[in-house]
Formats: sequence, structure tokens, C-alpha cells
Amino acid sequence: MARTEDRKDRPNARFHGRMDNGGQPCAEAGCPEPGEFRAPPLEGAGDGSGPPQFRWMCLEHVRAFNSRYNFFAGMTADEIHHAQRPMAGWERETRAFARAGTGDQGPRWADFSDPLDAIGARYRREVAPERTDGKPLSGQDRSSLKALGLAPDADRHALRKRYSELVRRFHPDRNGGDRSFEGELQKVIAAYQQLRQAPAFA
Repeated sequence: MARTEDRKDRPNARFHGRMDNGGQPCAEAGCPEPGEFRAPPLEGAGDGSGPPQFRWMCLEHVRAFNSRYNFFAGMTADEIHHAQRPMAGWERETRAFARAGTGDQGPRWADFSDPLDAIGARYRREVAPERTDGKPLSGQDRSSLKALGLAPDADRHALRKRYSELVRRFHPDRNGGDRSFEGELQKVIAAYQQLRQAPAFA
């Protein structure tokens, strides 16, 4: 029971604002208390080119600082009016992801596994052709169709026919013993095995 009460009495750093500053004292002249709270310096927190600058204050002095802090201090009437506009701060342009016809490069989605092509299709330079029957094609489906030289609208019959043609062309037992196409044959077999289980060819 005592342990639970101690936990309740102990302030949570997430809410009270105290921070470990390495033992620096309060920045207020003559104050011996530890500086556990951050406040911007008199000259401002910086111009944004580096990490913000702070001064450290004890609880009493940071409360006093907060009570007299004025964001608009030193501003002209026009600057205050500009800062108080409803859209103030929202005018900055953000970098857009790549779209067709733009020079901006998209994010490196190739660094991630995207078996359903949910991300890659959005940033592809060309619109990926779809099937007229409405069945979805994943990125792996498209890659396998390309390996077999088939159109996105190919059906199960066309898949089997094309597979048979390529096996006859690349298999050593069918092409006079030429083993130079074994790598291509493996790709064809892998593509066929993937597509025959894909929802689009069910």
C-alpha cells in the first residue's frame, strides 16, 4: 500500500515539465535553486537554423516568467495583425510526393515490401493497366505477367498456353539440350506458379 501512495506522490515528468539539465542552477541572478524548467532566452530561441536555445529556471522563477511572457512583445501593430490571422503559419509550401509529369522524386518505396502494390501503384509514372473483369492485380501479379509476356487481361487459358510455349522454348529436354536458358526457365516457372494461385486467375 505504501508503494502505491509513494507512486501517487511522485510527480510524472511528462506532465509537470521538469527536465534533467545536468545540474545547472536557475538562471535568475542570485537564485540557488536547481534549474529544472526550460524557458526561451531574452534574445529569443533562435532563428531556426539549429536547435532552439533555452535557459533553465526553478519552478518559482519559471512561473513568474510565464505570467509576464508576451509573444507579441517588440512587434509592430502590422506584425501583430499578421501573426493573428486565422491562416497564419499555414502558408508555407510543403514538398509533395512525386506525381506524373513532375520533377520531384517519390519516396523510396522500393526499400519496403509492397506485395499488394498498395504504395507503389500510387507513385508509378505510368498508370498501371487493369483487368476489364475488375479482378485486382498485385505488384507481384504484374511482375509475373511481364515475365511471361502476357497482358493484364490474360485469362487462365492464356496463362497455361503461354507457360507451355515458354517451357518448350527454354527447357533443355525440349530445345535440343541448350542449357543457356535455364535462368529464364526458372523465372517462367516461378511466375506461372505465382499467377496460378493469384485471385485474378482463380
